[in-house]
Amino acid sequence: MRKVIFGILAAFLLWPGAVTANPLVADRYVPQAGKVGDGVLTYLFWDVYKATLYAPGSAWRPDAPFALTLSYMRDLKGRDIAERTITEIRDQGFADEAKLSDWSARLTALFPDVGDGDSLTAIRDAAGRTLFYGGSKQIGAIDDPAFGRRFFDIWLGEKTSEPKLRRKLLGG
Repeated sequence: MRKVIFGILAAFLLWPGAVTANPLVADRYVPQAGKVGDGVLTYLFWDVYKATLYAPGSAWRPDAPFALTLSYMRDLKGRDIAERTITEIRDQGFADEAKLSDWSARLTALFPDVGDGDSLTAIRDAAGRTLFYGGSKQIGAIDDPAFGRRFFDIWLGEKTSEPKLRRKLLGG
């Protein structure tokens, strides 16, 4: 029985979809998507999520299409994710409260509650829009390029609150 279970696990790990970006993301928005890097966000002693960055040819550029997938390891409320997102953007020095309020309302409306094993993917498409997926289903979009820059800077910007995670995502 152990051999059967091990065989199933090995087959799953070797299955092409298990090691690449969501096929919808890879095929539709990020041409020749490859993993740039990944890392786990840990708060105190709890693992919160694993973040994985995908970009064309595994080479990230902030002005080109890319996808960032967060695979959650804990149960979180969508409104808490939205609030934390706005806090991170504000903490990086963005102070336009009208825009932050608008973005907060939009994120609160689109982020679902997540549990262990759920994933959310944010895509920066060729037009600079930010598209959001829950698993393989699109759950929303924000067309404001200023939002996209600020949103992805939470993980990829030089002022991130998690520089070790940033280094891992960027392949360092």
